[in-house]
Amino acid sequence: MGIGHSLSAISHSSSAAVIRILRIIARLNIGGPALHVTHLARELNPDRFTTRLVTGNVGKDEGDMGDLARDLDWRVIPELGREVSPADDFVTLLKLWKLMRQWKPHIVHTHTAKAGAVGRIAAKLAGVPIIVHTFHGHTFHGYWGKVGSHFTINIERALSLITNKVIAVSDGVRDDLIQYRIATPQKILIVPLGLDLEPFARQPRADAATPTIGIVGRLVPIKNHALFLQMARLMIADGFRGRFMIVGDGELRGELESRARDLGDRILFSGWRRDLVNVYSGMSVVVNTSLNEGTPVALIEALASGVPVVATAVGGVPDVVRDGETGYLAPSGDARALANQVNKALRDGTSIAHRAQVEVLKKFSKERLIQNVEGLYENLIQKKQTSNSKFGV
Repeated sequence: MGIGHSLSAISHSSSAAVIRILRIIARLNIGGPALHVTHLARELNPDRFTTRLVTGNVGKDEGDMGDLARDLDWRVIPELGREVSPADDFVTLLKLWKLMRQWKPHIVHTHTAKAGAVGRIAAKLAGVPIIVHTFHGHTFHGYWGKVGSHFTINIERALSLITNKVIAVSDGVRDDLIQYRIATPQKILIVPLGLDLEPFARQPRADAATPTIGIVGRLVPIKNHALFLQMARLMIADGFRGRFMIVGDGELRGELESRARDLGDRILFSGWRRDLVNVYSGMSVVVNTSLNEGTPVALIEALASGVPVVATAVGGVPDVVRDGETGYLAPSGDARALANQVNKALRDGTSIAHRAQVEVLKKFSKERLIQNVEGLYENLIQKKQTSNSKFGV
């Protein structure tokens, strides 16, 4: 008998009406998804929802945000990680299935590709009544090559068939999901990231004598830091007297440091920084050079700090950065265009940044996120109750 059929009847108005949410993400590495899921695990209405969070271990050089989950009902499955491993994936599937059979969640909500695959299959096998998946971005291009991308797309199409609701974090991600036929438009809901942005807004901007152009993120191929270095060389050749700062770490750090030796003390590799409120306050412009992007958290944080931003027009970036309105965009791979836009941001970006700050503080607040997700869960449960009289929440 499935989990949904074994639930005891609980009325919505009853104080005992608690909906169990099993939230699964591959790892709590530094980035927007980790912030997003820990806000959801902690701040849903406790009189109506209880959440158990399941993650894998953070990979080498990724930066660990596990401290955000220390006070949560949090379980770690070591085999659940970023890399594809049939043996580990099978163990993860089995462990998740056992956990679901024991804890009997009403809803399984998965985040990120690996967790979304094994988590949704386990939920289907365990008879979980409602399955939800959030695309914080996607890996349909820019990651695996043509064959790998084709395989990934077909897997996601199949997983969508067992998913009650697919969430996209931006218009751009939703449009890609529709373009790649991952799910029907009716099944996709946009729920933007929710972040704690008030500390960034409260921090005064530093009055730096030397302008600093920064980039914040993992040092991995998809982030395309090589373009940032090309831009830096062009700006220096044009007479720019400021400096450049790369905040983050990852598998490409050694290679990037070697490639940047000719820039000398004009560039700083800071590694991971937990005091990003202070980091952004000292930057003149924040740049994003990604080849593909879901929702660019670093740009949102920068805008919340009142810092002008420049980015490549990829993925969900244009949903945050509208050229000439909330920041400046450049074509992907065009270092000259990127340098020109950074120079424009240095000259004219302050007023745009002030307008953008107001917008992002409203659109990407964690309070709005909680309200959206609670409403989604209530709607899905109501539909399940209407269609299945044996579903007893």
